[in-house]
Amino acid sequence: MPLRSTSMFLLVLFLFPFHSFPLSTSSRWIVDQISGYRVKLTCINWPGHLHVMIPEGLNKKPVKAIVSDISHTMGFNCVRLTWATYMYTRYSNVTVSESLDRWNLTGAKEGVRKNNPELLEMSVVEAQNAVVNELGKGKLMVVLDNHVSLPEWCCGENDGNGFFGDEFFDPDEWLQGLVAVARRYNSNPSVVAMSMRNELRGPHQNVASWYKYMQQGAVSIHQENPDILVIFSGLSYDTNLKFLKSEPLSINLDNKLVFESHWYPFGQPSDKWIFQTNEYCANVTKWFMENSGFLFLTDKNSLPLFLSEFGLDQRGENEMENRYFICLLMTMAENDIDWALWQLPGSFMLREGEVEKEDVFGMYDFKWKKLRNSTILEKLQFVQTKIQGNVESSNQTSYIIYHPLSGKCVKGGNNLSMTKCQQATRWDHLHDGGAIQLAKKTTHCLTTIKQGLPPIISDHECSSPQSLWNVVSSSKHHLASKDSQGNDVCLEVDPSTSKVVTNKCLCLDDNLRDVPKCEENPQRQWLKLIPTN
Repeated sequence: MPLRSTSMFLLVLFLFPFHSFPLSTSSRWIVDQISGYRVKLTCINWPGHLHVMIPEGLNKKPVKAIVSDISHTMGFNCVRLTWATYMYTRYSNVTVSESLDRWNLTGAKEGVRKNNPELLEMSVVEAQNAVVNELGKGKLMVVLDNHVSLPEWCCGENDGNGFFGDEFFDPDEWLQGLVAVARRYNSNPSVVAMSMRNELRGPHQNVASWYKYMQQGAVSIHQENPDILVIFSGLSYDTNLKFLKSEPLSINLDNKLVFESHWYPFGQPSDKWIFQTNEYCANVTKWFMENSGFLFLTDKNSLPLFLSEFGLDQRGENEMENRYFICLLMTMAENDIDWALWQLPGSFMLREGEVEKEDVFGMYDFKWKKLRNSTILEKLQFVQTKIQGNVESSNQTSYIIYHPLSGKCVKGGNNLSMTKCQQATRWDHLHDGGAIQLAKKTTHCLTTIKQGLPPIISDHECSSPQSLWNVVSSSKHHLASKDSQGNDVCLEVDPSTSKVVTNKCLCLDDNLRDVPKCEENPQRQWLKLIPTN
């Protein structure tokens, strides 16, 4: 390596003390290209694609403090940073100060002057670069997401930003923007991936154009910056990739190809979620798997899927969204999906014509002073960890019993209790209807006593009905056995004590099938064996 190149390489390592660059893919996993070990993306979305064309919140808090919060307080390892095409193709020389003035955002401008004064006279492109560099210093990976062309809130069916050929979505200009971004961040180890377009949608969407332009975009990025992952979004607001079943992509990106999907409960009937929680969770999970999840479930040629958006009202006041979130967490944990939560901001400088608009999906509160709801982080804690590695040997797999409603897992002992999943007991379970045994201890198994009492870890023979466990309900999230009196009982977490007990299975009939309508929330009984290696 020439001396100048060596010096530049050491300078990059000093500025960006970063553990995994470049990334690559191996089967369904994202991996460190050098070591081959899996790297799991657990990201937060940070919008920067709106009118001002800088990441939100720079008027509320120093960028260094925001980065510290993302990494240390919230525990994310990655940021999906959104941007608009026109920012690079039409407004690249506009300064942050000029952009704020254009929209008469005097309050926001004073906020930036107070918290991030060095950014005001930078161009919007330079400001984005400064934020990316700060994220790198905080050891956070960055996924740059092309969210829209015209800088504005997303997404509407007829907003002109939805599909190739729409009013603001010229394919050639879009390609120009992708190339400009790929070139700018070439050799910047903070940026590990580029997502080509958010939520393709609208009356003009079609599969033929999708293949034509998305493949052109991917090749353009890869030629300009071969180190980064290239992320493909689907149709219908990023919910539909099933057309790939019949026609795979025809391009080769040297193991840099990732797909993305979104999963929200928008438009779904709240009464289904609240009164038929088991059944409706099963239905929407099946729909997600058929439209997106099949990519990582195929027996051969499986591909990585990045769940790049999901989220809920973090105030906890929307019961339908609360139940959707727990259903989603179970699927994320069971399949150990890479993901990005929507979103970081508790408020926007300017959105949909409103200055200082609050957004209750944000991790921050309105003032960006504190977390809106710390229990969201508790629920995310397990899926922020790497549950499965890219290790193929099945004899290394054991199970953790996971309870998504609390975000915790079962710890064995005299009384089973809930704990952080990193400290959870490992179990062996060979088949449905079999014993749940302490890992590598075939004579110690989970055994029921009587309805209302905690189960025990028995050291007796493990083939009695009280030690045999079945997955029940259409959601497949209940674990059921027989107690000493022959009653069907399910594992349950007592919310007042965090102890594990066995009780009558909620929302199920005497045959352990879903009842047509249930007034109770069965999710306190959602405990599932999650494979981990």
